[in-house]
Order: sequence, then C-alpha cells, then structure tokens
Amino acid sequence: MSDDRVPSASDRVPIPEAAPPFDPELNVVLQALTKEPREPITPDNLEARRERDAASRPRPTAEDLRADGRFEVTELRVPGPPDGPDVTLVSARPAGAAGPLPLLYYMHGGAMIMGNAWSVLPRILREWALPLELAVISVEYRLAPRTQYPGPLEDCYAGLVWAAGHAAELGIDADRIIIGGKSAGGGLAAALALLNRDRGGPEPLGQLLLCPMLDDRDSTFSTHQMSGLGMWDRVSHATAWKALLGDRYGAADLPPYAAPSRATDLSGLPPAYIEVGSAEMFRDEDVAYANAIWQAGGRAELHVWPGAYHGFDGIAPQAALSRDAREARTRWLRRLLAQSGRTNPPVG
Repeated sequence: MSDDRVPSASDRVPIPEAAPPFDPELNVVLQALTKEPREPITPDNLEARRERDAASRPRPTAEDLRADGRFEVTELRVPGPPDGPDVTLVSARPAGAAGPLPLLYYMHGGAMIMGNAWSVLPRILREWALPLELAVISVEYRLAPRTQYPGPLEDCYAGLVWAAGHAAELGIDADRIIIGGKSAGGGLAAALALLNRDRGGPEPLGQLLLCPMLDDRDSTFSTHQMSGLGMWDRVSHATAWKALLGDRYGAADLPPYAAPSRATDLSGLPPAYIEVGSAEMFRDEDVAYANAIWQAGGRAELHVWPGAYHGFDGIAPQAALSRDAREARTRWLRRLLAQSGRTNPPVG
C-alpha cells in the first residue's frame, strides 16, 4: 500500500511561523467553550464522540419542524443505491406555497462521521425556505466508518435522482435544484456535482459549498498553520478521512468523487458559492477549488471571512461576521434563482 500513497505532507509543506488572528468577537465565544468540543477525535475515542454528539445534537421531530403550521414536513423512504438500503429524505416547504418551487437539496455536516438530516433544518427553513420560497430536502446519508466511500455519496445521488424524477408529486421544479451542504456536507455536494456531470444525472442549478471538506491529503499550508487553533485539528481530520476511506486513505489513485480536491477536470459544473474562514484548516483547499473552477471556465463566488474559524456562524451566530456570512449566502441564492428566469408566487 505504501507504494500507492501520496508523498508525506511534511516533505512538501513549509512550517508555518504565524497564523491569522481570529475575529475578536468570534474569539470571545471560542475561548468560552469548554475543552470537550475541541478535543481531537481519534480512532480510539471515535465511537464515544459519535455517541456524545448524537446525545447533544438537537434532533427535532417532523412536528417540531412544522413550526405551528408554517411548514409542511414529510419524512420519505426512497430507493437507495444498488445493493444499498433505502435512503431517508426529510422534505419540507413553506405551508401554502404554490408550486413548483425551487429545491435546496442539502447534506449535513459532521466530518462524515456524525450529524443527522433533521438537526440542520430549523435554521435552513427559517433563513432560506421561508423568505426565498424554497422547498428543502435534507438527506440522511449513511455515516463512516460503518459505511465507507462510496456509500454516503451514493445515498445522496440516489436521493437526488429520485427527487428529480418525482418532482411533480413533490411540487418542485426539477430545473431549479440547488445542491448544498456544510463542512462534510459541502464536500458531498461538490462530489455530487462531479458525479452528476459524469453520470448525466439531474443537472443542478448551482452548488452551495460552505467551508467544504474537500481534500484528504493533509498537504495544504492552512492545514498545518491552523491545526488545533480553532475547532478542528489534523488528528481529527485524519481520523475522519480514514473512517470514510479505509484502506484507500491517501491512495494516489483516489477518485475525485471521494475527495473533490483530487479532481483534475472542473469544467461543466454548476455555478458555485464557496465560503471558508481565513483562520481555519480548510482555507487553502477551498480557495484552490474556487480557483480551479475559474481556470476551467466556470462560475464561482468565493468568500474568505477574515478571522473566521471552522463552523463560526453556528458557534457564534450573533457575531457581526456570522450575520454578514448569512446575508451573503442568501443574496447568492436569491440572485441565482432570479437568473434562472422564473419567479415564485408569494406564499399564501
């Protein structure tokens, strides 16, 4: 296996001498956190961390998500990938909204090892579905290490194909599907865009990539520069990628669907919104991905939030930088939908 691995990052990455400072407002919240959320995830404590995350992460019921009738919410079980189980999709839309609505097809974060489709929805429904008149589907993909690549991605692809094929009954517009996600979910969204292109699957209107987890190789400057200074470090990073990839971790011939930064052809992709913090490990891989899209002749809007660490807007939602980031995402979504040449009727 050693002959097939990429060269060690330590042979190629300069030793960082300094790191960009955290935004003062974000830093206050970061320093107030207990040590538990910032402890490295290792193979030995992975299962315990998964259990702790599941116990602490709010998981609203469908009734909770309906928010006293403001939203229509349905949990669906749809055919999964070949030789795989059915996939659970959580479908939600503003109550009384006339269709067909554009769809945000969303994949949750959690480093591919944690998280669920329900916990991300209250914020998405409040911030995007209602003001933009969007339908939302959140995907409950299988998690590593119990399910390794390509299982989680194939779950997402199967759900997307099903949703596009049942657009009429879902009340969505199959020509206006935006795929998106945060962190690991952003990596899955980027991989899904590549897979859709190469398989001739449903063609997304855009891809919303929020601090996406794209590169397994531990080879960027920011990976070394920012390790352990915010909410993520190289130990946790390697643990998550090894959980997803197993024996293929670090392999030179790893396909881009497993780690989108491996892609050498980024042509023919839907317009992308890519954001990342200047003070997080994913900075350089995300900036490089946007640049590669531009070099391939594609469209990408890149935001590097100064002094932001990974997951900053969820940890410090009231900070000015977090508010700015949310507004920028919403403006991109609104502009993308307007450029699709159709408008939605007002919510009744």
